[in-house]
Amino acid sequence: MQELRERIVTDGEVVGRDILKVDSFLNHQIDPAFIQRIGKELAARFAGEGVTKILTVEASGIAVAAAAGLALGVPVVFAKKKRAVTQQGELYAAEIFSFTRRESVHITVAAKFLGPGDVVLIVDDFLAHGEALNGLVDIVRQSGARLAGAGIVIEKKFQRGGEKLRAAGLRIESLAVIESMEAGVIKFG
Repeated sequence: MQELRERIVTDGEVVGRDILKVDSFLNHQIDPAFIQRIGKELAARFAGEGVTKILTVEASGIAVAAAAGLALGVPVVFAKKKRAVTQQGELYAAEIFSFTRRESVHITVAAKFLGPGDVVLIVDDFLAHGEALNGLVDIVRQSGARLAGAGIVIEKKFQRGGEKLRAAGLRIESLAVIESMEAGVIKFG
């Protein structure tokens, strides 16, 4: 998606060798019209899969997932990073490690929102090491739903999470793939 690449170059900020801040349009401040276009693009890539639910993890994935959900006409479920007292009944859970926060997080989804009759599309803002995506895949498996694949806004290919998950058979569609960010220069694949 050329528009996304352009926004990454003009508005993104490389921190160190492996962190890309895109908080001016994606994960702190949101550009709603742009997010809607991203959601439509992800939805188009999975239009023939019979998706019945979109799954993401709070918080940065929610806006893009909601835009894709609108485009596909399906509900969005998001994994919570902390169990709320209102979460009653059976839960699906996974442990993920956040490299940007440098901590493990226990994510949960209420079982009543995902089940064997669902076809799930996972949507997230970033794919780096694959920890969050791996946890969401685990939750889909626990639910008995069929996994259509994963729609990712930005993949940092050099961190190899996508490579491992694709090798395991997961369909991943990334809108912008970054090969490297050496010396603050972003190179796309």
